[in-house]
Amino acid sequence: MDSLRIDKWLWAARFYKTRSLAADEIGKGRVQINGQDAKASREVKVGDTVCLRQGHTERTVKVLGISAVRGPAPVAQQLYEEIPDSIAKRTREAELNRLAREPALSITQGRPTKRDRRDIQKVWNDRWSASLD
Repeated sequence: MDSLRIDKWLWAARFYKTRSLAADEIGKGRVQINGQDAKASREVKVGDTVCLRQGHTERTVKVLGISAVRGPAPVAQQLYEEIPDSIAKRTREAELNRLAREPALSITQGRPTKRDRRDIQKVWNDRWSASLD
């Protein structure tokens, strides 16, 4: 097997739980192959570079193997190798997230109180501005 549809490969490599989720993410433009936007039917080959976004995380991997079946995680991890720049970027983002957490995450249970909501709004208004300057 020389090549495989990208949605099948992403599913087999365990980036997405189902093929339909992989196809949806590809359709939203969150997956690129060799720097070009992909369609779900696009073929991926050994040696291709795949960039994908999962939530706020962006990963760049090099395809090392092709598999049409979804196996155990250790086998799936042998299908790709993450590029060192991508690893460094992910660890940097994780460190920044750890140091500057989202204010709403400090709420331990239930809905925020009126005071909590005002505190959250105060922090977010300083951080993000939707107004035109």
